[in-house]
Amino acid sequence: MDNGSPPAAAEQDLASRVDTIREVFGYLRQFHSTTFVVWIDNAVLDDPLFSVVVKDLSLLHEAGIRVALIPSAKRRIDEILQKYEVPFHVRGGVRVTSEEAIPFIKMAAFDVSNRVMTMLSANGTTAVIGNWVRARGIGVIDGVDYQSAGLPESVRGDSVRKVMEDGVVPIFPCIGWSSVGTPYNISSNELAVVVASSLGAEKLVFLTVRPQLSASSFSVPDGVPVAPGGRLANFSLADLDSFFDANPGREAELELLHRARRACAGGVERVHILDGRTEGVILKETFSSLGSGTMVYSNRYGGIRPMSLKDISDVLRVMRPFVERGILLPRTEAQLEEDIADYIVFEVDDSVHACAALHEYPEKTAEIAAIAVDEHFLHLGVGPKLVGYLCERAQKRGLASVFVLTTQTADWFLKLGFAESEPSALPEKKRLSYNLQRRSRVFVKPLAGAGSAPALT
Repeated sequence: MDNGSPPAAAEQDLASRVDTIREVFGYLRQFHSTTFVVWIDNAVLDDPLFSVVVKDLSLLHEAGIRVALIPSAKRRIDEILQKYEVPFHVRGGVRVTSEEAIPFIKMAAFDVSNRVMTMLSANGTTAVIGNWVRARGIGVIDGVDYQSAGLPESVRGDSVRKVMEDGVVPIFPCIGWSSVGTPYNISSNELAVVVASSLGAEKLVFLTVRPQLSASSFSVPDGVPVAPGGRLANFSLADLDSFFDANPGREAELELLHRARRACAGGVERVHILDGRTEGVILKETFSSLGSGTMVYSNRYGGIRPMSLKDISDVLRVMRPFVERGILLPRTEAQLEEDIADYIVFEVDDSVHACAALHEYPEKTAEIAAIAVDEHFLHLGVGPKLVGYLCERAQKRGLASVFVLTTQTADWFLKLGFAESEPSALPEKKRLSYNLQRRSRVFVKPLAGAGSAPALT
């Protein structure tokens, strides 16, 4: 008989959608009036779904994000030069042409930029193509004269920012001009790094069609997060340096990661390498903490901190699936508020995705409890990090040991260095409240000496 209540699966789906909506609003607040620089690969420009990419870029613009675009024109330039039989060759990834080729290169570069501008206009977004880039010639290297090939040196940032403040999307063709007006053909992906650094962009996005970076294809140092399926999901700058050291001689494969490293060193907060053929990829990467590509970050991305009053509702949300499965005991808002000093949370972009608590007892021991991690963040190793953080907190307080009570996660705690014990080993207050019907197993970990708690990240 239908009692009018939705099935459990429908309730869970609805709750998930509501959480997603909350997350989107959080990112809207975070990124409003910030700057995103987006580089677009030739193959993405030619993809049948590129019009969808343009629509999504227009949505970012409408959401109050200042978007700057750098479309690659390599394929179009090659086509034009071949069509008009203009000789060129490639040396070290750089197209070498004579000065006579520059008018054809400019025609092709501006043709691509104009196409992007036209598509933005069709979505109600005003854009402009500009000559904001100062460049210099590469010159002669190892006896090779690179002629009309150049390097981007700087961007007229004030002019570009004024354009964006006026609600217009700037588009950068891969042409730069010297101080005396000489035009040079410059690398569009190098231009993207220079533009993002010059504008102090919060994000630089590479929309590419290159294969996803997979852990199975590289030597991955300990501590580098690997997402489900083997994707190399994100790197701090320190992680990236150790990754480069572990994979020497592969600079060509990791070109975009090296550019990401330089962009972050130049002041860009985050660089994303995404498959531009995946529908909605830039919206998913912007408005969700679950990315689909690879991110390099120079600022704080995710970290552990003490729980605050405003976190309590989020902590209860994170705990709920574990309570429903009988892994955690239910807790109320009042209980969390009373024990607020005991709790820590793990957050990504100001959104809470894990929690744990350390409850201290007079017998120089403490219980690690209430460990809950959003399943989408398990690949980051958040659970062990929370336990390690609390163990170091206990050490700093001079405690001799920590313990846990668990019904379903015994193997996990054994891997973390806990040893099974008996309820009789519990501190008196905890022993008196031990639930004989629940029959939780007891695991203890001794703490070696006093240490210092890890710094909040």
